[in-house]
Amino acid sequence: MVLLFLLFFVATARAELTRYWTGNADDVRPRLHGPLLMLAGGGGDVTVGMQAAIDRVRGCTECDAKLDVVVLRASGADGYNPYFMEMRGVDSVLSMVITDRESAARPEVVQAVREAELVFFAGGDQCNYIRWIKGTPIERAVEQVYKRGGAIGGTSAGLAIMGELVYDACPSQSAKSAEVLLDPFHVDVSVSTGFFEWASMRGVVTDTHFQQRDRLGRLLVFLARSHGRAPVKGLGVSEGTIALVDRNGAGVVHGAGPVHLVVAEKKPELVARGKPLTYRGLRVYRFEAGEAFDLRRPAGTRVKAIEVVDGRVSSEPY
Repeated sequence: MVLLFLLFFVATARAELTRYWTGNADDVRPRLHGPLLMLAGGGGDVTVGMQAAIDRVRGCTECDAKLDVVVLRASGADGYNPYFMEMRGVDSVLSMVITDRESAARPEVVQAVREAELVFFAGGDQCNYIRWIKGTPIERAVEQVYKRGGAIGGTSAGLAIMGELVYDACPSQSAKSAEVLLDPFHVDVSVSTGFFEWASMRGVVTDTHFQQRDRLGRLLVFLARSHGRAPVKGLGVSEGTIALVDRNGAGVVHGAGPVHLVVAEKKPELVARGKPLTYRGLRVYRFEAGEAFDLRRPAGTRVKAIEVVDGRVSSEPY
């Protein structure tokens, strides 16, 4: 990995790619104990959850095993470098700002991702990840890290791309619950598939800043638009919260909480262009910090049955 990092700082005639590297240049190859997904809702990072993820992948809390971290982003700078370097068990951090598909295919970039033990997608606009990373060699490299037992995650926009069903916000949209409940085919609703297909996230669409920005309504619309796949579930992660999910769909909540898991028991009664949504047979589970949940077999004591009739949600489970 020494040669790889040297290549990053050698002048090249190709398009500029912004990189920030901190830490040890040697490639560490610890035994990995994942895989693990890190699903953060945005609005501030949850250090206790991040550290828990690092320790899960290392297989210990107090040992010498170290990880190399790669942060992928479509905007911003090196804010995650000092953040991750302060954590126990981190050997190096490389942040790369990807703003074109050519960069996502560069061999040295792909190799750096492939050799990481933890890959984290920063916040921003998830449509840029769709434009510049979906279907590229970087995507395949990220998947290889997961298969090796590493950790993959993201916050805000980085969380939005982790479900099998993705609210991609293309081009530069921001769906509002009150608007899209009245028209599930509103211009701001853009749902796609074909990005990451983690087995634990089959049939799941995620949403971010969930409780703080009143996003239950729009998550129900995303589910209604995606209900050709059964069963479908929505995972809403609040600000200052991170859910760690293993390969079997078992998760635990860290941070401020809560996490909401929406389960659709049947197809929507009315989901049509220009008409308010009607969607019955919905259950919403709420999980607080420290609580465990299961994406494959949802259960819990805090559960509420809700329905949408003529674009109105019967009750708010916040």
